[in-house]
Amino acid sequence: MMKLITWNDHIDLLENALSGNGVFLVARDEAGKANPMTIGWGAAGRIWSIPTFTVLVRRSRYTYDCLWQEESFTVNVPRGDDLAAALDFCGHHSGRDIDKAAACGITFAPGTQVSTPIIAGCALYYECRIVMRKQLEESAFSAPRIVDKYYHDDDHHMIVIGEIVAAYVDPTRV
Repeated sequence: MMKLITWNDHIDLLENALSGNGVFLVARDEAGKANPMTIGWGAAGRIWSIPTFTVLVRRSRYTYDCLWQEESFTVNVPRGDDLAAALDFCGHHSGRDIDKAAACGITFAPGTQVSTPIIAGCALYYECRIVMRKQLEESAFSAPRIVDKYYHDDDHHMIVIGEIVAAYVDPTRV
């Protein structure tokens, strides 16, 4: 049974995962099929006086279109090396070409507050309703080193901010 928490409880699990194997971002496509994507960048915080989770997704990714058409996403944080093979697989394959969940044995469970599912077997979960999307452009950067390092191919990220409407842990995994 999951345990509800405040958005910043167990933030160390999120930080460790983002600096390690990554976390799963799940968004649904226009047919309602859930697509897991591995992300290594993201931030939980407070914007507009609400708890938020911010993700960045490149426009070349299948998940990009999913986030434009959906109203929610989930962030699923494994503990340590749990689900490391699935994270690696989802980080190297596209949902355009393959059902990543089926290919790597991911099991989805319903979200509690949003229509996007969560991934069973994680330690920490965030359910988010999208409140803002913004496509980045080169002209928005004041630090050329970031453009040179991350955007030499002109594949800029879209920033998506979701209001965290539920945060919880699996007590057997934290």
